Amino acid sequence: MENNLHNINIERAVLSSIIFDPSLFEDVASRLKAEDFYLPFHRYLFEAMEELEREEKPIDEEFLKKKLSQNKKFDEEAFFEVLTTNPLANTMAYVDEIKDKAVKRELIKMTSSIKEIVVEEDLPAVEALDKIQKELYEISVDAISKEFKEAPQIVKDTLLHIKEMKERGNKEVVGLDTGFAELNRLTAGFGNGDLIIIAARPAMGKTAFCLNIAQKVLDQNKGVAIFSLEMPAEQLLLRMLSAKTSIPLQKLKVGDMSDEEWSRLSAAADEMSRKKLFVDDDGLVNIHQVRSKLRKLKSRNPEISLAIIDYLQLMTSSSHKDRHLEVSEISRGLKLLSREMNMPIIALSQLNRSLESRNDKRPMLSDLRESGAIEQDADLILFVYRDDVYKIREEKEKEKKAKAEGKEYKSTFQEKPEEEAEIIIGKNRNGPIGVAHLIFQKHFTRFVDKSIEIVYEEADIDAKESKIDLPDL
Repeated sequence: MENNLHNINIERAVLSSIIFDPSLFEDVASRLKAEDFYLPFHRYLFEAMEELEREEKPIDEEFLKKKLSQNKKFDEEAFFEVLTTNPLANTMAYVDEIKDKAVKRELIKMTSSIKEIVVEEDLPAVEALDKIQKELYEISVDAISKEFKEAPQIVKDTLLHIKEMKERGNKEVVGLDTGFAELNRLTAGFGNGDLIIIAARPAMGKTAFCLNIAQKVLDQNKGVAIFSLEMPAEQLLLRMLSAKTSIPLQKLKVGDMSDEEWSRLSAAADEMSRKKLFVDDDGLVNIHQVRSKLRKLKSRNPEISLAIIDYLQLMTSSSHKDRHLEVSEISRGLKLLSREMNMPIIALSQLNRSLESRNDKRPMLSDLRESGAIEQDADLILFVYRDDVYKIREEKEKEKKAKAEGKEYKSTFQEKPEEEAEIIIGKNRNGPIGVAHLIFQKHFTRFVDKSIEIVYEEADIDAKESKIDLPDL
């Protein structure tokens, strides 16, 4: 009997080929499992072959008959039909045919499984979707077989990689280009499958830093997906446009621009509209929804090369009430998702307030909130630090204290439009730790390499002199 879901003759022929030439078994077993055979006896026979292989006994007629009899699964007529079937010349091609039909049967079974998950298990819709997608993903993974690469293929792939690196003109970057030279030098870029944690105290600019990286990736004509749990998509785009056009963010917010600035904004907006930028600003997103949405987005837009979660502590998990266990599940889920999607995922994270009681307020790994799981799962942990943020706070505290005591305090500290910033590498699974030194340009919510000289437009100088209140970053 032969149809789209099984072929008994091919199954018999593959099993007969193994009995005729037992050396084929390992190759076949690397591709098939017993459940892939449609006829129950064929599954039993393949299981018997597996047992004999483990016991280092011959896979032949006598030993198979004995093993099947011991397991009370011997069928003389079915066994005779296998033995009398002619062996195949190109066995592995027929093995692929068996696998293909087995996958189709699994997909048919999934239709019943979906009904059971949705109706009988009565799970919340989000959990049901995640469970169904997991089953589908397991089927797809099982359908793909990866073998050892042989030397000619390895050499070819390596030479192609070297050629690609040469064409990119940056020998230090082997992963996703961050757009920052010193950070690239220390990290070699963000690797596929990496979970990157970017952490800082409030107002340090971690969101701005991530958006700057996102812009660099978009400028490479690659796609970016952003899950924004803290602010709407329009606010994110305002920041990106400010950084891209060198028009102060406050001017963009109120629309107070010169004709030349409106022209620049129009050109930048037109360019951005053609980029593969996707923003999900649902503030209640959980780990199941992130997985589901990113899988769908990536399947429709394979050019997506980076995902950003802003930020990790705002995500939820449905299975734990304990916050540490919840964060652990989220962290592990993001790491597995980055490997599944084969691309870097950046998750922003808050730091514990306790670091501000230290004299040196530069962050350390122990400052991460719920740090155990995050530190373990992350491939790269970056801390954003700007010393001037604390200096400004100290001056305000002194002024407030003096006012409360009826005294006058005149600060000599001047807030600058540009501040030195440090990107501290607290963990690097695949390279060194260190510090990348950048410059943060407040009015544009933009980080730049320290070596880059920025020429300010007259409009920007006016903005600086007007002492515009800057938004929290």
